[in-house]
Amino acid sequence: MKEKLWNKSFIIACIAYFLFGCAFNLLMPTIPLYLANEMGVTPSKIGVVMSSYALALLCIRPFSGFLVDIYARKPLLIFGISLFVFVFTGYYFVTSVLFFIILRFIHGLFWGLSTVSANTVAIDIIPSSRRAEGIGYFGVNMNIAMAIAPYIAVKIYDAYGFSALISSSLLMGLLSIFATLFIKVPERPTSTHRPAISLDRFILVKAIPIFLNQLLLAFGWGTLVAFAVLYGKDIGIHNSGIFFLFLAGGIVLSRVTSGKLTDRGFLHQVMIVAILLIGFGYMGFALYHNIVMFSISALLIGLGYGTLFPALQTIYNNMAPASQRGTANSTYLTAFDLGIGGGMLTGAYLADHWGFSNMYLITAFLCFIALIIYWFNSRPVYERNKIEQIEK
Repeated sequence: MKEKLWNKSFIIACIAYFLFGCAFNLLMPTIPLYLANEMGVTPSKIGVVMSSYALALLCIRPFSGFLVDIYARKPLLIFGISLFVFVFTGYYFVTSVLFFIILRFIHGLFWGLSTVSANTVAIDIIPSSRRAEGIGYFGVNMNIAMAIAPYIAVKIYDAYGFSALISSSLLMGLLSIFATLFIKVPERPTSTHRPAISLDRFILVKAIPIFLNQLLLAFGWGTLVAFAVLYGKDIGIHNSGIFFLFLAGGIVLSRVTSGKLTDRGFLHQVMIVAILLIGFGYMGFALYHNIVMFSISALLIGLGYGTLFPALQTIYNNMAPASQRGTANSTYLTAFDLGIGGGMLTGAYLADHWGFSNMYLITAFLCFIALIIYWFNSRPVYERNKIEQIEK
């Protein structure tokens, strides 16, 4: 008999994570619009602003995993989200690019702590026999937030302005804190012993080859969240926010079978299909400039990333004992955020010099390189290091 996945705490955790994701992602596509339209900032400088939070994540993620592994996870989660929500008030007073960079950096610190805590709390709640499936359903909440929130954000920004967006983000964040209060997390054995400080307490060392491969795949997501709307307007698709609706649709559809297939032992097949979908999606995005292909490409990319994220996170967690679950999630999220930051920063440079279409062609090429690396390097690394009997 299958262990129950959809218990009360898991449902609440999913709702809280979705609201938390919406709070952050309402600003992701609209900060570039605000900087370009209201402040006359060039794409290269927009890339610096957008990637400054990724620098903060690099600073905080490894320490977040360490803290989550040695302290109570729920209080740490509430603490992180509360500070994260408070920082939104700073956006009301932004007057310069430098202010934006500093504020994004501070926001990134609390985003990093909160996401590591939230993912680890969720994995504590999920039955080990349904881990990939549970991770998939939990993670889809953030993925949908990443896709739907930008679409809503563009509508709010066009109709009511940037200040209304900040207020919307604040409201979502406060609701997320409220929901988190009702999550019941299984108690862990307490110990007065603190683990020795070592590199493996901050990053899952044996997963570094997978970490490096993941950077190539996360690069594309950075170019999407920063430039998809600007690219749409550039090629004459004025309702380019529709891209994020099809992206969300692909992500949701991907969860119908991908998590279950991963739990049944088809992990590598799932990864290969996911990377191919992402690569071909970016090719279509770059080469065909009409609303039909714009939407189909978004759907393919959504299917690919929606399949990829939970499979990758399962890889990291299956290579770590329960005592290093925070470290595993921190490593996964650090690679994701570093890749996104690289996509924003490098993508801005490529767009400035070679145009958006060529930027997305290069992104597709990186995906196919990642596919080769996965099959010949990451896959064997995982098989050598996975823990056969996954601890709960």
